[in-house]
Amino acid sequence: MDEDAGKAPKTHEVGMMLDTMSVEELTHRIGLLEAEIGRLRAAIAARDQTRQAAESVFKF
Repeated sequence: MDEDAGKAPKTHEVGMMLDTMSVEELTHRIGLLEAEIGRLRAAIAARDQTRQAAESVFKF
């Protein structure tokens, strides 16, 4: 028997079935998604800073 068959995946996929997950598993997934949102926001901020620096170089 496959040992991984009964374990929940460590990542979250949009649209995946939630019916079989416990409250603890759902809470953990919320944490994963909030961390990913933070990572995405940081990437956006870094790109904004790069763009602003480039724009300031080309302003006369």
